[in-house]
Amino acid sequence: MADRINVLVIGKGGREHALAWRLKQSPRAGNVFCAPGNAGTARDGVTNVPIDPNDADKLIKVCAKEAVGLVVIGPEDPLCNGLADALRAKGIKVFGPSKDAARIEGSKVFAKELMRHADVPTAEFSVFDHPQSARDWITTREYPVVVKADGLAAGKGVVVCKTGEEAVKAVERIMTREEFGAQAGRRIVVEKRLEGEEVSVLALVSGHTFLPLPACQDHKAVHDGDQGPNTGGMGAYCPAPVATPELMRDLESSVFFPIIHAMKRQRFPFQGTLFAGLFLTNQGPRVLEFNCRFGDPETQVLMMRLKTDLLDLLEAVADERLQEYENIEWDARPSVCVVLCSGGYPGKYTNGKVITGIAEADALPGVKVFHAGTKFDDQNRVVTDGGRVLGVTALGDTLAEAKARAYEAVKLITFTGMHYRTDIADKALKPKPVVPPAEPPKLPARFRKPPTG
Repeated sequence: MADRINVLVIGKGGREHALAWRLKQSPRAGNVFCAPGNAGTARDGVTNVPIDPNDADKLIKVCAKEAVGLVVIGPEDPLCNGLADALRAKGIKVFGPSKDAARIEGSKVFAKELMRHADVPTAEFSVFDHPQSARDWITTREYPVVVKADGLAAGKGVVVCKTGEEAVKAVERIMTREEFGAQAGRRIVVEKRLEGEEVSVLALVSGHTFLPLPACQDHKAVHDGDQGPNTGGMGAYCPAPVATPELMRDLESSVFFPIIHAMKRQRFPFQGTLFAGLFLTNQGPRVLEFNCRFGDPETQVLMMRLKTDLLDLLEAVADERLQEYENIEWDARPSVCVVLCSGGYPGKYTNGKVITGIAEADALPGVKVFHAGTKFDDQNRVVTDGGRVLGVTALGDTLAEAKARAYEAVKLITFTGMHYRTDIADKALKPKPVVPPAEPPKLPARFRKPPTG
């Protein structure tokens, strides 16, 4: 066996807990640190380091002090701010893209223009740096649109509009009132609203080599039936049955291959996890957005199913040895994650609510509770510390069984104001409506065969 190495995971959400939990299980893992981590990482034997994920200088010092052999960067903010570059400049091995490559998530405008350049299928769009020109363009559209802030907005800078009036209000919210920040709303993308089923496909990328992971389906809207404002994600399941082997092969050739090679040609090759959020339309798959990191809550359902050593896998990406892996081994059982949120999320909410029942939920077979917004209070109790609080994740022999087990665990957990969706995975479980085949068109009389006999 190769020498054991110490690992530092950057971030404090459910994604980072899931990554640290799986890394900790590697036979090669020495000490696993998380900066800053949460109550869940601490309870799983990970050493929390109280450092902001954007404080590169302090993180570099920790890496030197603790002889960290690999840094895994979870959130988009430090990636877009250049943390991977700062670490690499000090000779520290990193899993995560450079600042230049992270622009694929950090700027919606950059991503859309790159997609256009690489001929990656996406919605018709236009870019604006002034609200009036955006309003003028919207009034000429005969279809509903989506308005997106250019910069990072914690997953909330996208407004899906049913009418032109809603779109004009979204422009005002983003550009005039600066609800998602002055920098994020300086420019916007307005694009045609797509109809279809949404699917998330992540791929490990190392220069010119990429390895897709099983498709997941996220649930963005805060309420059942995809109602209400968008969130960072209310739950997910994996694998998504809608992502057939044929579709996955198509996405490799039409989405991942061209975008990865376009980035390499333009001298900002991607290294890390490239996340494609897609709509499956009647005209074929269309890319909604790219992210430059593992998804949340997609990571939770993926890590529950992963059997290949995660440390080996991420190190191979960092070392540009990903071609050594033709396949990744997965548990055949599907997984479902239900996110428990603070009351009021994605709007205003209050922290510090005592959480009970986590240990009881964790004790159920096939269940793991990943912490997102949690911390310990002065009495060593686990309390809420964010909008998305916990990701209750379960395996089952079938998707229906995984869903039932996840919600069985959810019912054991309580905190004041707790909110969650009750329909995670229903899209895959409900029977699809049977559409009768269309009647063949009737031919003019001159093309019909005369009756015989």
